[in-house]
Amino acid sequence: MNIKIRTINFEITPAIDQYVNKKISSLEKFLGDGQNVLCEVEIGRTTKHHKSGDIFKAEINIMRPGSKQVYALSEEQNLYSAIDIVRDEAEREIVSQKEKRSTLVRRGGIIVKSLLKNLSNWRRK
Repeated sequence: MNIKIRTINFEITPAIDQYVNKKISSLEKFLGDGQNVLCEVEIGRTTKHHKSGDIFKAEINIMRPGSKQVYALSEEQNLYSAIDIVRDEAEREIVSQKEKRSTLVRRGGIIVKSLLKNLSNWRRK
């Protein structure tokens, strides 16, 4: 998995970089073969001034060949919690896409099986 990190309105520290890489690379087990997966992560402060303190934004955009794009966004008062929440949202969306795909395959298999059953019953008559 190729992870590209972009920051807005603040400088990235090695600790933040390591934390983002650790959290995002844990999504690789849900993606299967992650060699051709591009993951763009954008983290930053939404504004330089805010009455209630800094609001941090974390955004993930995962692009896989032959599959739908996965996008997740989170805005929180803590950067680390924003990263955690956006990772969980991306995981939920990846799992949901897999379940939809397997459900469609099963439905197709049921239809083919019923057609074959009807065909064999028709031949017996």
